[in-house]
Amino acid sequence: MEGTTTGTPAFRRILLKLSGESFCRPGGSGISVDEVSRIARQASRVASLGVELAIVVGGGNILRGGQLSRDNDVIKEATAHYMGMTATVINGLALQDAMEGLGCETRLMTTIRMEEVAEPFIRRRALSHLSKGRVIILATGTGSPFVTTDTAAALRGKELGVDVILKATRVDGIFSADPEKNPHAVLYPHLTCEQVLADQLKVMDLTAIGMCMENHLPILVFNFKKEGNIERAVLGEPIGTWVSAGPRPRSSSPPAT
Repeated sequence: MEGTTTGTPAFRRILLKLSGESFCRPGGSGISVDEVSRIARQASRVASLGVELAIVVGGGNILRGGQLSRDNDVIKEATAHYMGMTATVINGLALQDAMEGLGCETRLMTTIRMEEVAEPFIRRRALSHLSKGRVIILATGTGSPFVTTDTAAALRGKELGVDVILKATRVDGIFSADPEKNPHAVLYPHLTCEQVLADQLKVMDLTAIGMCMENHLPILVFNFKKEGNIERAVLGEPIGTWVSAGPRPRSSSPPAT
């Protein structure tokens, strides 16, 4: 496998949440081969560490169901959401080919059946793939309309027993304000799910945060655009914002598990 990473992982099993915007250039749409290749390289190096890796992909670079339904009175809202779910499969297929081109064995799994291109998501089968060192790419969210892929990530994280959800963003973590608009915004190194909910910080949708809090599932929000940051997150280096489900923020980087 290309560019094997060395080091001791801080986590045994992780879920990486990638938005649809991860697959295109900033401010663009569609799929950028360069961006997909960059994600694939980092994810493949993580897999080479022996970490069990599940990836939930969004589809906003191709179509946002919620936005589409608001912009017209022809396509029903539920239909628009289903269209958005199928968009995630396009991203999943692109990432699968990119990773397998690097020698990383993967399985694309969907909650909407389409056996010609992907396996149906079955929890026991997904766990079997992980135990065999295969990266599973999870598309079509929960398979139900009106539910975001963030919530799908929280659900699958609990279902698959991951140690942490890695929320990939284009900024360095959670800030007091939008750092792309306010240069004085302050980065929070540690937060709790309760603080995120109380302050309505834009990390993941509130349903996803509530689910993580209820299930004691921590979240690490970090800038995946910086080359090597996915590996640094997996190795437990102090990057981004650690969101814990406990009563108080953590005072150090995540411990090894």
